[in-house]
Amino acid sequence: MKAKDFVWFIIFIGISLFIFLPQTNPIFVGLTTQYPYIMGFLKTMILASMGEILVRRIRTGSYFNDPGFYMKAIVWGLLGMMFVFVFPLFDGGIKAVFHEHNFFENNFLNTLVYAFFVSLSMNIIFAPTFMMLHRITDTYINLAQGSLKQFKNISFHHVIDHIDFKFFFSFVILKTIPLFWIPAHTITFILPPTYRVLMASYLSIILGILLSIKRA
Repeated sequence: MKAKDFVWFIIFIGISLFIFLPQTNPIFVGLTTQYPYIMGFLKTMILASMGEILVRRIRTGSYFNDPGFYMKAIVWGLLGMMFVFVFPLFDGGIKAVFHEHNFFENNFLNTLVYAFFVSLSMNIIFAPTFMMLHRITDTYINLAQGSLKQFKNISFHHVIDHIDFKFFFSFVILKTIPLFWIPAHTITFILPPTYRVLMASYLSIILGILLSIKRA
């Protein structure tokens, strides 16, 4: 393990300890409750970006050879704010359906079924749109090489031409959603609402590592 790997690991552990230690967990919960969108931005920006640089380290041997890293981090933060809005949207919708059909008894099996249907509906209705949006923003940033001045020279058609739609639909949509995201977010929606966006950020790291190992 090189020094940079050790630094990444220490930062990751430090963040996780702050979130979960009994002494500091109330601070995290309080901030998330009081400032959900700001915390959604920060949690997703930090953890998902750490996942991205770890994946880059696994693939290329370097953490910071992406000139668009900071722009992508901001995009991750904005997506985190989107999660803060979308998660309760699907959660509330499925709860309404369950209550309408008198299905919401307080036992683990019904909680599991409820979480599965929230995850299923969110990943079928929202996830493909979110993934495409993220693919477009990443492609813009890659083509601009992280420079704001270059964005004006890049057309939307040029961005679309650089997206591998065959891979996107055959693998990202048709494999990662049913095989990873639906089961993973079933676990997410069993958790209290305070930890759901956080869980999504951790999951992005796990998926990135698994895909990097697969490609290695």
